[in-house]
Amino acid sequence: MSDLQSLADFLEPVNLAALNNDEGYKDGQIGKIIHVYEDELPDIEQADIVFIGCKETRGAGFANAPSLAADAIRQEFYSLYYWHTNLQIADLGNVKTGASLNDSYAVVKMVAKELIDMGKTVVILGGSHDMTLAQYYVYSQRTQIIEATCIDALINLDIDSPLRKDNFLMEMLTGEPNFIKHYNHIGFQSYYVHPHMLETIDKLRFDCFRVGHAKEFMEEMEPVIRNSNMLSFDMAVFAHAYAPAGAVSPNGFIGEEACILMRYAGMSPNISTIGIYGFDEKLDKDGLTAKQISHMLWYLMDGASRGKMEATLEDRDSFYEYHLTFSEIETTFLQSKKTGRWWMRMPDETFIACSHKDYLQASSNELPERWLRAQERS
Repeated sequence: MSDLQSLADFLEPVNLAALNNDEGYKDGQIGKIIHVYEDELPDIEQADIVFIGCKETRGAGFANAPSLAADAIRQEFYSLYYWHTNLQIADLGNVKTGASLNDSYAVVKMVAKELIDMGKTVVILGGSHDMTLAQYYVYSQRTQIIEATCIDALINLDIDSPLRKDNFLMEMLTGEPNFIKHYNHIGFQSYYVHPHMLETIDKLRFDCFRVGHAKEFMEEMEPVIRNSNMLSFDMAVFAHAYAPAGAVSPNGFIGEEACILMRYAGMSPNISTIGIYGFDEKLDKDGLTAKQISHMLWYLMDGASRGKMEATLEDRDSFYEYHLTFSEIETTFLQSKKTGRWWMRMPDETFIACSHKDYLQASSNELPERWLRAQERS
C-alpha cells in the first residue's frame, strides 16, 4: 500500500456522483463492486485488473483539449453487470497530464510500472494511439524482452507525418536499446498501407494480419494474443458503424469481433498492459463508442476469469498430450482440458501458444507456419 500511496500525486480521483447523476449503482452492477479512487486510494492488494484513465491527446494534434474519454467509458462500464466473482477490479482514476507530451509518457509509464511490479494487469483508457510508447517504456525500463501486439487499421510508421500517433511505431520497433522480441499487427486494411511497408515488416520477421484474414480466421488470433506481453488497441480498427468516435473506415471489425479479441487478451497469462486508444468522446453518437469499449472491457474480464482456471503447463494431468513427427521433426502438442487451447513444443524445449489448425497441419506432416516463423526468430 505504501508504494501505491506514492502515486497519489500523479492521479486524479474519479467523480462517481457525476458519472451516474447521484443515482447510485444497483446491486450487481460493476459500479457497486469496483474499488475506485474517489476520496482516497483504495486497497488494491487483491485486485487482478487495474484501470487508469489517460487524457493525453497532443500526439494526435489536439494541443489544448484534454480528453474526457476515460470518464465516458466509465459511465457505460460501471452500469454493466458483474458476473465474474473470482475476479477483483480497481480503478485508480486518471493519470495527470504532463507539461509536455514526453512528460505524459513518463507519468503513465511510472504509474503502470508500479502496478505491474505489484503483479497487476493494467488497462489504460483514453489518449491517442502514441500512448502505446508509454506502455512500451514500462518494459524497457524493466529491461524485459517482450512480444507486442497492436490492433489497428493503420500501421503507424509514417515518418513524414508531424503527428506522433502516425509514426510512434518507428521508435518502438527500431529504437536502441530495443526490447521487442516480436511484433504482431492485427486488422490492418491494405488500401491504407504502402506495400513496401509490409515488405519491410516481413523482413524483420514480424507478423501482420489483414483485417479480412483476421475476421475469417478469428481463432488463429488467439495464440498471437496469448503469446503477447502488451496489447495496444486503436479504435480506428472498427467499421465506422460500430465505433463512430474512433473509426477511420466504413470497413473493419464489428463489435462482437473486438469483444472476442479482448476476451483472448483476458485469457492470456502473459499480457500485463492493455491500452485502448483513439476514442474521441466529442464525436460519439448516442454514446455508442463508449458502450462498445465498455463491452470490450466486460469481455476482457470474462477472459481473465476463465484464464484464472487454466492449469500451468507443468500440470500435465490437465492436458491432452500428442506426440507427432512432421518433416522429420519430433514434437509434442498439448491441449488444455479446461479451455481447449493448444501449445506446441519448439526445438529448444519451450512451448508456444498455437491453434488446432497448427496441430492438424502437423498431423498431416506439414510444417505449421507458426512453428516456422517462431523458429526463424529464435
